[in-house]
Amino acid sequence: MLKIIELFVNGKLHQLAVDDRESLAETLRNRLGLTSVKRGCEVGECGACTVLVDGVAIDSCIYLTMWAVGKKILTVEGLQDENGGLSPIQQTFIDEAAVQCGFCTPGIILSAVEIAGSGKKYSREELRKLISGHLCRCTGYENIINALERIAGENS
Repeated sequence: MLKIIELFVNGKLHQLAVDDRESLAETLRNRLGLTSVKRGCEVGECGACTVLVDGVAIDSCIYLTMWAVGKKILTVEGLQDENGGLSPIQQTFIDEAAVQCGFCTPGIILSAVEIAGSGKKYSREELRKLISGHLCRCTGYENIINALERIAGENS
């Protein structure tokens, strides 16, 4: 059954008709065209669909759109400045060569936003655990951890 809802995504209010069984990943990607939200495993295991809901990283493939009503949703598209420039976190990933094919990158970047927002200093092992829900088939995660370490260090 379709319901009319309002979602606050990347600083903008959107009014949409969605099925009450629709995942947030489906809504963001298919209805709003936010292609940084990837459909990977569809069971919350790979992290490709990670977005922030009220500042907390969630797997949007297993999170119903209806649960996001009244909350602030952030995707990688929402990190850009008003001129379309990269955020400091995105630039750090580039500087540290932490981006390869890019499929997993948006989800990991959003987890990095959550990590930076915590204001805590993390060890490399703690950072590995914090991103353990993200699967990357291109790297051994070293450059990703380097980027996260730099981001966490700059924001602590």
